[in-house]
Amino acid sequence: MIDIATTSVTSAASPAAFFDRWADMATWPEWSLDTEWVRLDGPFVQGATGTLKPKGGPKVRFVVESLIPEREFVDVSRLAGTRLSFAHYVAPTVDGGCTVSVRITMSGPLARLWDRILGKGLRSSAKADLERLAHVAEAAHSASG
Repeated sequence: MIDIATTSVTSAASPAAFFDRWADMATWPEWSLDTEWVRLDGPFVQGATGTLKPKGGPKVRFVVESLIPEREFVDVSRLAGTRLSFAHYVAPTVDGGCTVSVRITMSGPLARLWDRILGKGLRSSAKADLERLAHVAEAAHSASG
């Protein structure tokens, strides 16, 4: 397995605020600037499937491999010979906020090739995307509270 990136932020927003943003996949381009659009084929549940269109790239199918509300969300895309995984974790903090972490990995016989093609872009955008997501979650959290 190749670790592409691991990053985290601490936020005043609740874990639910992050899961609300992740569940509303159509809004992902607001905080993931490399994403043109995302469509989920039904409700945000474990086993759900969808399609993501990165800017400048082909459409990619994904599956919600794991979903533990307000704790963990893992989505996996299959590239030729490679499994690309985005694991999202949320841990509440004592002040009512949370720490959010994202880990991006690749595995499979062509993982090194895909790392050369996609790895640099994924590494460079991971932290900024998570910081933008925190800003969006905090704004939504403040508006509802």
